[in-house]
Amino acid sequence: MNGFPWGAFALNLAWSAAAALAVMLATFAVAVRVGLHRIVDIAWGLGFTAVAAVTFAVSAGEGDPVRRLLVTALTAAWGLRLAVHIASRGRGHGEDPRYERMLAKAPGNRNAYALRMVYLLQGGLVWLVSLPVQAAQYVPGRPSLLTYAAGTALWAVGIGFEAVGDAQLARFRADSANRGRIMDRGLWSWTRHPNYFGDFCVWWGLFLLTCDSPAAAVVSVVSPLVMSLLLTRGSGQRLLERHMADRPGYAEYRARTSGFLPRPPRPE
Repeated sequence: MNGFPWGAFALNLAWSAAAALAVMLATFAVAVRVGLHRIVDIAWGLGFTAVAAVTFAVSAGEGDPVRRLLVTALTAAWGLRLAVHIASRGRGHGEDPRYERMLAKAPGNRNAYALRMVYLLQGGLVWLVSLPVQAAQYVPGRPSLLTYAAGTALWAVGIGFEAVGDAQLARFRADSANRGRIMDRGLWSWTRHPNYFGDFCVWWGLFLLTCDSPAAAVVSVVSPLVMSLLLTRGSGQRLLERHMADRPGYAEYRARTSGFLPRPPRPE
């Protein structure tokens, strides 16, 4: 693990934590003012973008400049696309039912509870999951072509699944004839969660960009592992499927469609 600038990276961890915290506190202030905590979901992508940008600034003179720029650009593209999509999807809607149920059980002040259990928790997750974004910018030496190609290609597959899946779902929901029906077309016929599979690919792709340095890879591997766990066992797939379970046609859709990794649908 020789050659990795541990001192500079440790200082960067403090700066990135401050950046994630600043985004979440600013979002909390806006949410309290407008009375909608659902806007914290917009801050998820913005938090990663802020961490990437702050790391790019703080890591000047460290690592390879091309790798630093690439990692920052890929993270910002993913984070800003996600933030814009969530903002557009939620425009004109009231509070998210998830936060309504959570805050209904809040002991004491609802906003203080939301700050502790939503904003600060998500800020901590942003900091943890963004470890590859931070560590890659401190990897010494020029990156190998294999690292560049594999990491960027997997990231591209991921953001493609997210963007295409979100667009397909938006068009489906915009058609009043589909009200009450299960979306089972396009990418949604290959996996019940193309957006979650996309996130999975994005973060494993960013992790690959750290792999020219064993030290950076060891530090960063917790990120895609945690993200994979969240997507498949945490607040992602499991929670959404529990919510969808009673909808007409969902059991049949589940029986013929992969739960995560894409594959052709089973014949009915």
